[in-house]
Amino acid sequence: MPIPSLRERHRQSLREFVTATPQPSGSSGLLGSQAGLPKLTIVTPSYNQAEYLERTILSVLNQQYPNLEFFVIDGGSTDGTRAILEKYSNYLTAWVMEKDNGQTDAINKGFRRATGDYVAYQNSDDVFAPDALWHVAEAWKKSPDTDVFFGDMYIIDEQDVILEELRVPSFSAGCQVHEGMQVFNQSLFIRRSLLAETGWLDETLRFVMDYEIVTRLGVRPDVRFRHVPGFWGGFRIQPEAKSSQIAATVGLAEHKQVSERYQPQLTSRLSGNLWRRYSRLRKLLWFLARGQFRYIYHRLTLPQHNE
Repeated sequence: MPIPSLRERHRQSLREFVTATPQPSGSSGLLGSQAGLPKLTIVTPSYNQAEYLERTILSVLNQQYPNLEFFVIDGGSTDGTRAILEKYSNYLTAWVMEKDNGQTDAINKGFRRATGDYVAYQNSDDVFAPDALWHVAEAWKKSPDTDVFFGDMYIIDEQDVILEELRVPSFSAGCQVHEGMQVFNQSLFIRRSLLAETGWLDETLRFVMDYEIVTRLGVRPDVRFRHVPGFWGGFRIQPEAKSSQIAATVGLAEHKQVSERYQPQLTSRLSGNLWRRYSRLRKLLWFLARGQFRYIYHRLTLPQHNE
């Protein structure tokens, strides 16, 4: 199946996209198979996020991507989640509602059931942007040997209004280890066979499981990362978000633990301070080389907060 021109596809606002009623594409709903396109598996871990979950689901279904499987793994919500899952059950590959050991356990449950060529997870309060899955397929057509595809990300509010754009350069393992997360899980697809071989997400981690898996893969010289320009996902700022606690002691401790775990596997022996300075300069030069002057100016003029 030829990939439709992304320039020619109808462009909706993010709000329209994540609230539109899904349009059936055959008797089996939106989920099917299509030769010539990579099979993509999306896993959504969920727990008491009924206020946002439907928009997350619609952000997947409204991709109209024909080679897709989609799991929602719920930890036993007590709000209105069950009604939402039942409403969309015909569109989902499967969903479960049962007690689990937290977010990472829920994601791994879905990953273990996955049969896609690439897997991703989208939290139940975050969303995919229009055409995100088609961007992955287009990139795969050009570079099918890639192990990890990643794009850029929006910051959105509770009403799906875009507050900020976050763009990233190509991947650097040293920057990942010493500066922090160089990609966003909202815009990240990993070859399933690679995860099956190297291990699923680390269930001992509560906050930085995404940082750990990207770092674990990133320090391996045989793993091929590819950044694809374009906004694939939206990270939602909302009062009950688990990640709003990331600056708490547990999250910082986990981040430090992961960074120290993988530092010995880097070939470079630059100090952490030099790596962090290099990371900032590298981003600046990356965006300058691509003529993204307005974005550079915007980021440089944002209010600076003392750490």
